Amino acid sequence: MYADESGSTSDPKQQHFVLAGFCAFERQGWWLSKQLEKIAERFNAADPASVELHGNPMFTGKKIWRQYDENLRRTAIEDALRIFAESHPSNRLFASVIKKSAEQNKDPVELAFEQLASRFDMYLKRLHKQNDTQRGLIIFDKTTYETAIQSLATDFRTKGHTWGVIRNFSEVPLFLDSRASRLIQLADLIAYAIYRYFEHGDSRFYSIIERRFDSHGGIVHGLYVTK
Repeated sequence: MYADESGSTSDPKQQHFVLAGFCAFERQGWWLSKQLEKIAERFNAADPASVELHGNPMFTGKKIWRQYDENLRRTAIEDALRIFAESHPSNRLFASVIKKSAEQNKDPVELAFEQLASRFDMYLKRLHKQNDTQRGLIIFDKTTYETAIQSLATDFRTKGHTWGVIRNFSEVPLFLDSRASRLIQLADLIAYAIYRYFEHGDSRFYSIIERRFDSHGGIVHGLYVTK
């Protein structure tokens, strides 16, 4: 799973904190990266690696994105999300949407990670019961929450979480610089799409991916939203 956050736990003007990501079998990752590279080439054909697909700057036109037309930037976000939406059905979406005012006595990062990790573990457990045993690994963008998430992951594998013990992960989460990974960049775009939907009621991007949340038997397991 490649994962990233959107929204701030400390900004009182923001109501939501989102932790989201997608899981993909290793061979799917190569294909997704190649398709995303083509989108980056629209903005710098000579050096697409210098272009980081990053939701908030692309949407608002910050930093290097200021020089590009608004419609071009936002269409690129849509196209990147469609790459995932139209990818192999085994690729699944997971997200935790925490409304901070409803969870004032809980750490939003802890609650979001507990939901994300346990739901990914449940998906892997389901695959095992279908004779398709896989081990999971969560790869995050480098973040201010790195230390907290590492600690939580260790506890979930040893002491357990609210619903049990994580049993299907091969390692504690890893952290990458998003500039080096198109898949982390895709996770950022996904998290931003979900954040804009719940924070601002903007479904432009969310509507592209909403059918890809992990589900089984008609029940959506891949999305947790604070009640």
